[in-house]
Amino acid sequence: MLYKNMSKGHFGKYGGRYVPEMLIPTLEQLEKTYYLAKKDQKFQKEFNNLLKNFAGRPTPLVF
Repeated sequence: MLYKNMSKGHFGKYGGRYVPEMLIPTLEQLEKTYYLAKKDQKFQKEFNNLLKNFAGRPTPLVF
């Protein structure tokens, strides 16, 4: 089966979503919010700061 890469990175007729139908509206809202946040410079600055200074750090679970 050949897959054609659709815009926004989705594949095929259904976009690769294998979730219950009742979750689709919530996932669509999440997708909209993600694309808005992706363009927001303030959000990007905070997100990158968290990745740089917090993500991947040792946690109490490590010890």
